[in-house]
Amino acid sequence: MRTALTELTGCRHPVVQTGMGYVAGARLAAAVSAAGGLGVIGAATMSVPEMTAAVRRVKERTDAPFGVNLRSDADDAAERVEVLIKEGVRVASFAQAPRRELVARLKDAGVVTIPSVGARRHAEKVAAWGVDAVIVQGGEGGGHTGPLATTLLLPQVVDAVDIPVIAAGGFFDGRGLVAALAYGACGIAMGTRFLLTRESPVPGGVKDVYLAARETVVTTSVDGVPHRVLSTPFVASLERSRLLRAVLNGARFRRLSGLSWAALVREGRRMRRGRELTWAQVLQAANTPVLLRAAMVDGRADLGVMASGQVVGVIEDLPSCAELIERVMAEAEDVRGSLARLTGR
Repeated sequence: MRTALTELTGCRHPVVQTGMGYVAGARLAAAVSAAGGLGVIGAATMSVPEMTAAVRRVKERTDAPFGVNLRSDADDAAERVEVLIKEGVRVASFAQAPRRELVARLKDAGVVTIPSVGARRHAEKVAAWGVDAVIVQGGEGGGHTGPLATTLLLPQVVDAVDIPVIAAGGFFDGRGLVAALAYGACGIAMGTRFLLTRESPVPGGVKDVYLAARETVVTTSVDGVPHRVLSTPFVASLERSRLLRAVLNGARFRRLSGLSWAALVREGRRMRRGRELTWAQVLQAANTPVLLRAAMVDGRADLGVMASGQVVGVIEDLPSCAELIERVMAEAEDVRGSLARLTGR
């Protein structure tokens, strides 16, 4: 199935694995790319040396194209961009709009730039800067999310910009891929579905929690902005005791990262820019990584936050990435055949 996404990135199938922090490491990204999708390393929770090592491990495992997801507001974003260029990474993705100078540097080096957006105006803004494509995530998606459903946001963005649009938020099978194509997208991006694969590094006990889950909740208690996560007693406790828990988690993150309290607060202030946050939320914004790490790395589902899309309620298995992508593409071809028969074409 050739689309603008496969032509742009060189992947065989129009399926992208999103750059999930502490989840999308070298193993998962390499498995997705080797299976014909576009694997993406989630480097936002990695140091520059860790990111560089992950890039090289993927290159050792596959010669297929892959991407790296960066934090656009990171102080060392320019340094990370140079690493991507030096290592010959095909795609740079960003959770938010990258700075214009970063877009220009990537374009000059021939790196495909794909930021994620949650509103039409954001898509229009980055398209004017010259990005190559955008990932549009609707409110069904996990992690940071907006209020508008994919089925409403996606056609708005497709109509508003002249660059390829990749649909995210609520996708897990071939039917969703065909639906996204019908809306005018060039492919789909999936996070939760790839989190629940055999190559995902998430501990088995945490995967079991995901497979048993049927509900997600959108909370601002994690870092001050809407965050879709699994509904758990721990998340409920964040709502009840924000300041105390923020301070305790801040202390844990300070020990883990080696940051001073002053540096931790500075990080929170930087993430607070443009937002109306309480001091509890400022601390939470700075130490959000420790909440994610507790579940995704340490296996403590009782003490961590588990970002999740609403599709978690219909996922029941742990296929390999190759099996999953093969299944999605086979389902998509079946749906296309059914539609062709229905219309007599």
